[in-house]
Amino acid sequence: MAKTQLNVRVDETTAEAARQRALQRGMSVNRYIEELVKQDAGEVGRTFVEAASDFMKQYESVFAEEFGEFGAGDGAGKDKDTGTGRAGKR
Repeated sequence: MAKTQLNVRVDETTAEAARQRALQRGMSVNRYIEELVKQDAGEVGRTFVEAASDFMKQYESVFAEEFGEFGAGDGAGKDKDTGTGRAGKR
C-alpha cells in the first residue's frame, strides 16, 4: 500500500508524549500515530453497532407491536392474527 506523508503540528508536550509512547511500544512515531488512527476508526464502527443494538433493545416492543415478534423458528413473516404468510395475505 502506498504511503502518504502528513505534516501535523502539535504542541511540544503532545509531541514528547507521542515520542515516549512510541518508544515504549518499540515503534516509530509514524507507526504509533498510524495505529492510533486505525484504533480510533475501529472504535467508531463498534460504537455505531453498539448504539444500533441499544436502539433496537429500547424500541423492541414498538417494533414487535407494529410488525409482530420475529425470531428464528417462530414463524417469522407470518401474520400474527391468522398465522399465514404476509405475501399470501389479500
